[in-house]
Amino acid sequence: MIQIFSIAGITIFSFMVIVYLIAQYRKDNSIVDTGWGMGFVVTTLVLIFNSETIHTQMLIISLLVLLWGIRLSFYIYMRNLGKPEDFRYANWRKEWGKRQPWIAFYKVFMLQGAVMWIVALPIMLVFASQSDSLGILGFIGVFVFFFGLLFEGIADKQMKIFKSQPANKGKIITSGLWKYSRHPNYFGEALLWWGIGLFSFSVSGFWYSFIGPLVITLLLRYVSGVPMLEEKYKDREDFRAYASKTSIFIPFVGKKTNFVRKD
Repeated sequence: MIQIFSIAGITIFSFMVIVYLIAQYRKDNSIVDTGWGMGFVVTTLVLIFNSETIHTQMLIISLLVLLWGIRLSFYIYMRNLGKPEDFRYANWRKEWGKRQPWIAFYKVFMLQGAVMWIVALPIMLVFASQSDSLGILGFIGVFVFFFGLLFEGIADKQMKIFKSQPANKGKIITSGLWKYSRHPNYFGEALLWWGIGLFSFSVSGFWYSFIGPLVITLLLRYVSGVPMLEEKYKDREDFRAYASKTSIFIPFVGKKTNFVRKD
């Protein structure tokens, strides 16, 4: 198991260094978002090539990761193509000034690499397991994964179509899945990782199969996903009206708005 963890760690570190160098050359640290999904794809492929024996569960988890990672990276790449650096990274670039290359290496790329390793724990546990059986939780995990992937994919597609229409320029999407959650894409992302966690637990039997899903859910909901976008739009009246009647993360569940009006 230690060997699997080490191989994954070295692969992720090497991958993130390459992404960092590309980002510095292009002066665009938001490239790291495109690299997020592909980092898991590359790591999974490396684990496959370093496995002496490959059982069915390894192939299934690999297929799930490849489907998710390639789709997400391609979507983000096409979404950002021809656009300037994402506002989050642009703000950090201004804040860090001349120290940006060094601070970005640790606070953006290496930090994200560390998170990637933690989130990938359920994948590593499947590769470390000698079991070739799949219990009912495994099938449930696959179902949850595909439901989350579909939910995320539909939300992304709806957003893309909405933004492509000139009449919607400057407006906030409130239709489709976005009618039931202010961040349905992030919810789908978190859900599919819980599916991977369930699958991993069914194969390995290790409770820490759920550490990765828990970490990505907390990050999306409370750190790097939802909060940053909520902060960006919180002063807009149309967003306030939208937030007052739409759940922030889980559809139909939870507090409608998480900010106080500033007059």
